[in-house]
Amino acid sequence: MELINSSASCSLSKFVLPKLHNRNGAASNPEILHRNSLHKSTPSVSVIKAAAGGGGGGGSAAETAVVVKDQPKQQRLHYEISPGLPAPFGATYRDGGVNFAVYSANAVFATLCLISLSDLPRGKVTEAIYLDPAINKTGDVWHVFIRGREVKDMVYAYKFDGKSSPQEGHYFDPSHILLDPYAKAVISRGEFGVVGADDNCWPQMAGMIPAGEDEFDWEGDLPLKHPFRDLIIYEMHVRGFTKHESSQNEFPGTYRGVVEKLDHLKELGVNCIELMPCHEFNELEYHSYNSFLGDYKVNFWGYSTVNYFSPMMRYSSAGTGNGHEVINEFKLLVREAHRRGIEVILDVVFNHTAEGNEKGPIFSFRGVDNSVYYMLAPKGEFYNYSGCGNTFNCNHPFVRQYIVDCLRYWVTEMHVDGFRFDLGSIMTRSSRFLWDAANVFGNPIEGDLLTTGTPLSSPPLVDMISNDPVLCQVKLIAEAWDAGGLYQVGMFPHWRIWSEWNGKYRDIVRQFIKGTDGFSGAFAECLCGSPNLYKEGGRKPWNSINFVCAHDGFTLADLVTYNNKHNLANGEDNNDGENHNNSWNCGQEGEFASISVKKLRKRQMRNFFLCLMVSQGVPMIYMGDEYGHSKGGNNNTYCHDNHINYFRWDKKEQSASDYFRFCRLMTEFRQQCESLGLNDFPTAERLQWHGHAPEAPDWSETSRFVAFTLIDSLKGEIYIAFNANHFPVTVALPERPGYRWQPLVDTSKPAPFDFLSDDIPDRDIAIKQYAHFLDSNFYPMLSYSSIILLLYPEDIA
Repeated sequence: MELINSSASCSLSKFVLPKLHNRNGAASNPEILHRNSLHKSTPSVSVIKAAAGGGGGGGSAAETAVVVKDQPKQQRLHYEISPGLPAPFGATYRDGGVNFAVYSANAVFATLCLISLSDLPRGKVTEAIYLDPAINKTGDVWHVFIRGREVKDMVYAYKFDGKSSPQEGHYFDPSHILLDPYAKAVISRGEFGVVGADDNCWPQMAGMIPAGEDEFDWEGDLPLKHPFRDLIIYEMHVRGFTKHESSQNEFPGTYRGVVEKLDHLKELGVNCIELMPCHEFNELEYHSYNSFLGDYKVNFWGYSTVNYFSPMMRYSSAGTGNGHEVINEFKLLVREAHRRGIEVILDVVFNHTAEGNEKGPIFSFRGVDNSVYYMLAPKGEFYNYSGCGNTFNCNHPFVRQYIVDCLRYWVTEMHVDGFRFDLGSIMTRSSRFLWDAANVFGNPIEGDLLTTGTPLSSPPLVDMISNDPVLCQVKLIAEAWDAGGLYQVGMFPHWRIWSEWNGKYRDIVRQFIKGTDGFSGAFAECLCGSPNLYKEGGRKPWNSINFVCAHDGFTLADLVTYNNKHNLANGEDNNDGENHNNSWNCGQEGEFASISVKKLRKRQMRNFFLCLMVSQGVPMIYMGDEYGHSKGGNNNTYCHDNHINYFRWDKKEQSASDYFRFCRLMTEFRQQCESLGLNDFPTAERLQWHGHAPEAPDWSETSRFVAFTLIDSLKGEIYIAFNANHFPVTVALPERPGYRWQPLVDTSKPAPFDFLSDDIPDRDIAIKQYAHFLDSNFYPMLSYSSIILLLYPEDIA
């Protein structure tokens, strides 16, 4: 094969092939355009004949490759080129070179852009390789194979040309340098939150070119495969976890920084972390001056994806680089988490991208093939079921394959253990403005034609994921609602393997614990794993992900401190964020309150955490709630890269002997109880309901008391009660001849007597203080408190 000698650099404005049209405005025959471009383009052009079958790229006959370039300069690149293969998608190292393959069904022209790391920040393309549709296109896939020593030190992107008609859903524009949707790492800025030259918040991005085999040493890492029912999930933000100076971390705000603090999670009893978005996103998307705090707003949470295959570059301690470092650092996090028995779940955002609506930037999907990747109305408008400007076209045949490929990559290559799907209900909506079921399944279902966005009972994407031989074995969690009003908690298409963020659990538990009438029966359902939602569909308690707090909304400390949101720091006049929080400030609004109010708040926090740990289903803890992190009443902290969102390690140390101790002991207790992570919903043989008297539960509208006993093969029998009244009660305990109830947890007691672990001083004295009550089979409960009692033989108790 003949070597290509070409110039080192050409500006973005010079390397574009001319767009030619016939008299009617339609693009001419691609082959004619190819020949015309050789004579009419401004840059000089090299036409190289490739030898038959050369280069390992799949060529079988003499073929033509075209390189568009400026006038020769001193530095010249040397590489070989051949047609390449249409699979796999993305940039793939093979046979000593790199195969590039990208899908675009509606483009007329495609150009591969090779960019040196020095040219990237200057907005220049080092090499522009025109892909001839006659030889570099198979079906709707454009492809080329390149071999050369310089290629591994470069990054890549694409240009596509075709019809520019937003009314028809097409945004082709050869002036845009486009990121490959299959890129495995995105190269752009290296430092989080730092604006580029000339205040550019959207600097040029390009994909990493693979250099060879994976060099990361997994050290024999294998999937942990914890049973879903045994999980205790911890929702966390990679940067926020270690960025605060109190972390005293060598690599604050990074994947490596999380590794340094994994032992904290192990101590807490967590065996699964759910990472808020770690796919590449642009934190400068919302960049604007915030006069309230005197800093700049950023996209801190990351729910605005730029590329789904790429780990967030600026979460890496390596900073700028060629992308291999960030991939290996993420792998390090997964490996070290697994070493400690902790699984890793990714929060993925396949409901929309950062390109927004028609006024948003064009950096990838829209320029590659807008009408494929996004849900469009008949006149090209963007459907907005995500609330963020666009909606990913999840059930389009190619897009759903793209999503499955992406998920499989994160499982097989990055060793993650599962996924939480943000606004997952969007994945159940039909694609395009006319959806022909016969074209998907081979026969009509649910009517032949459905309007765009119609919820499907058997959505193709969820079907593919559920039956994929790799993905059906990992954790799958749906946020079963979207911003378009579709609410599917308890009804998400599940194939019996999907779990759901149980938003109803959150709302009911908040209402009951704060003492709202009419929720005792619903609260009991929550304690049982919400069988009213999941049992009829053939699912199990572990299909319910139970949570009281998450990233979106009040923290646990703020839930008991504020009646109203306090979001002025967001710079939106307190108009953003949820208005209905089901919170209670315990009598006084805000952090500064009387001693009695503060004691009640701590009691309520213990009540909420105890409820999480004794409920059937899978408990999820939000980062910082284990020590009582406050965001000052802000329930929508998406835009703050500061102390508001940072884990405060100094605060954690202050609460280490108080609330953190309680949380740690409660998670340990749950793990020690066989009956608190059941695979099936509890029946009367195991669980018995009580009221103020044994076997006399009160499910009336005014009841604020719920109690039950639970048979446990390891602990014997457990008595658990919640008093959400504003007055104390004396509870009559179930009679167990020859046995005696003994207190373990009482949230009304100060630490360390809130949890009577074996190692606390004067434990026996504390237990004897209850003797006169327990001798008569009674127990006194203060207002807004909860208890756990264990049954012991009388000779031991």
